[in-house]
Amino acid sequence: MTDPSASPATPPEGWAKHDRTSPLTAPWEPIWACRTERALALAVEVREPHCNSRGLAHGGLICALADNAMGLSAGVAARADGLDAKAAVTVSLSVDFVDAARPGDLLEVRPAVLRVGRSLAFVECHVVAGERVIARGSATFKMG
Repeated sequence: MTDPSASPATPPEGWAKHDRTSPLTAPWEPIWACRTERALALAVEVREPHCNSRGLAHGGLICALADNAMGLSAGVAARADGLDAKAAVTVSLSVDFVDAARPGDLLEVRPAVLRVGRSLAFVECHVVAGERVIARGSATFKMG
């Protein structure tokens, strides 16, 4: 059994510690981030406290990380397009679960911004553990 308080000391190659925290995500630290010109990917190593009673990464964790990465990516893309985006608030979120992640897996949320405008943004993502697709998501955000 893994130590629930144990966490990786160093980020995966090309990643850095995510600089935004919230009361919801604080227990999941460390969360890693990888920024591109139009997106912000997030990653977390699955540990026992992230799991459901079957020992698999909880769907709520996956949904919240996907929502977070997609919303942040909407803001990154809006700013890259010269739009004054202060916040992206979730209007709708859909997640399809494809496979399961287990303790020790590095769960990566890889967003792609489909379209961003002054009032709405449309984003999709894949949640992966190595080469395995764990989930796919899509969301619409109100830009403000």
